[in-house]
Amino acid sequence: MTALVLELMIGTDVSAERGGLTVAEFRSFAELVLARAEERGDADAYLFLENGVRGVEPERLSYAGLDRAAKGLAAWLQDRGLTGRQVLLLYPSGLDFLQAFVGCLYAGAVAVPAPLPTEQGRHFQRVSGIVRDARVGAVLTLGKHAPEVEAWLAEEGFSDVLCLATDGFAGDPAAWGDPGLRSDDLAFLQYTSGSTSEPKGVMVSHGNLLANEAAIQRATSGDRNTVLGGWLPFYHDMGLIGHVLQPLWLGSSAVLMSPTSFLRRPERWLELLSEHRVTVSAAPNFAYDMCVRRVSDAHLEGIDLSSWRVACNGAEPVRADTLRAFAERFAPYGFRADTSFPCYGMAETTLLVSGKRPGRPAVLREVDSAGLEAGRLEGPFLQAPTRTLASSGMVHPEDFEVRIVDPETREERPEGEVGEIWVRGASVSVGYWRRPETNAEIFGARIAGAEELGPWLRTGDLGAMERDELFVTGRLKEMVLINGRNIYPYDVESAVRALDPAFGSGAVFAVDTDQEHLVVIHEVRPSALAGQDLKSATSTVQALISREFAVPAGNVLLVRPGTVRRTTSGKIQRTLMRKLFLDGAVTPLHAVLDPAVRELVGSFELEPVG
Repeated sequence: MTALVLELMIGTDVSAERGGLTVAEFRSFAELVLARAEERGDADAYLFLENGVRGVEPERLSYAGLDRAAKGLAAWLQDRGLTGRQVLLLYPSGLDFLQAFVGCLYAGAVAVPAPLPTEQGRHFQRVSGIVRDARVGAVLTLGKHAPEVEAWLAEEGFSDVLCLATDGFAGDPAAWGDPGLRSDDLAFLQYTSGSTSEPKGVMVSHGNLLANEAAIQRATSGDRNTVLGGWLPFYHDMGLIGHVLQPLWLGSSAVLMSPTSFLRRPERWLELLSEHRVTVSAAPNFAYDMCVRRVSDAHLEGIDLSSWRVACNGAEPVRADTLRAFAERFAPYGFRADTSFPCYGMAETTLLVSGKRPGRPAVLREVDSAGLEAGRLEGPFLQAPTRTLASSGMVHPEDFEVRIVDPETREERPEGEVGEIWVRGASVSVGYWRRPETNAEIFGARIAGAEELGPWLRTGDLGAMERDELFVTGRLKEMVLINGRNIYPYDVESAVRALDPAFGSGAVFAVDTDQEHLVVIHEVRPSALAGQDLKSATSTVQALISREFAVPAGNVLLVRPGTVRRTTSGKIQRTLMRKLFLDGAVTPLHAVLDPAVRELVGSFELEPVG
């Protein structure tokens, strides 16, 4: 793809104070970073805080320092013939990851970011699948992790895979050579959460990356003065594209912290935003909810959130209740309701597809529940049950086209009707690494009667368009059909959570005997239940589901906090929870099961409460 074609596809009106440079001037993201390093020199590109914020001096990495370290590492990679090869990055969040990622770009290697298993207390099984699938030629990591990484490589038979500890490594920047990248060359593989045996790597090209960074700037009105900040994992698309690479695109800076620091003390995120006057920060919905639930007034002494201009909320369903609760809870500390920025995107589109209209409040749409189950946005009607949807914003025509399509007939659906969300644009990946058959189905879809307009990306998400706003309603494969009713698992999970503050995350799915059965697995803190024991709490959940959703609720399992599995981005892994349930691998504190379902899963032990 030439620079001129790229310019025509994504537009040229996004250069809001980027040093006079336009998208069309770059053949690759590596070229962009080289230009930024020359422009910005010793200016801070990144500040990093491992633990705590207040009174702590962050580690700093300047544009020149990033350029120098990346060129030294790139020279090492080039000298070992790794240009065009896949290089696995196994790091905790920190400046070393940033230097390694840009080093891969400079070398013309294909970066493969992945979670460090030892950091998450997990084994190398998933990462082994990535190494095999991506045909990795080298692994970059830190010195303290290198012995374990080398032992794992030897045990798995990856004898030809090199391992380099990059902390303290000083390559020769003068030995680096420009690899002559083009926009259609691969920049990195983004492995999506899923099966450990068959991981799928989204192929993100330099052109995809340039296009989506331009789309993010257009949606958030970013410029040289934007300060990005947050705690998202660097190996995840939202953290990598949104927090790590967007400042390089803008020529601005980012203040970053580790995910572990946030999870231990959510107030640290707010402290970071306040102390460093962050203007743009992103997180999944659960993080905003966690702040509402766990951050006390004592934690907020001295906090000022008035600099926060864009609070991106994406990567999982955006809850209207969370938007309202967060705005209300933190309004006394300078947070404005119109700062909330619900958005929609995925790794397959590099990241962002749509976002809230600038300068306007988030659009909340109350719809008739029965109409939504039938696939329509309508109502609300007097005294009829309703559900409130949060819009994921508008789609900029310069960046994407979006259609709502019937997943069975592949015919386009009219405004206000629910179907599968189909997308196309310069940010859309060419497909998954070494998955030609899957790519033909997912990335090569065609709309019936308008085949000449294809191909389109099938997102697997359900949604509807109304007045140019995109409403995401659920996942196609996770939809539950019981008694002729379409039940959105997210709706049931949200309703149960609202019953009592003691309820945490939930996973709702269906299992089949001679008929479909709804199964609800929900985390609970027994000591926090308001005047109920586990048996009565289970009965309360059953009554709620029967009353609100008019379906049998014969299968409810209450489990300890931390039992419900999530992806690295915080999405509930309902398919995995269904498998664990059927395998008898879920140990509840209390459970009620339909006899047919109990026969399906067999017996299991209850976990003692204490």
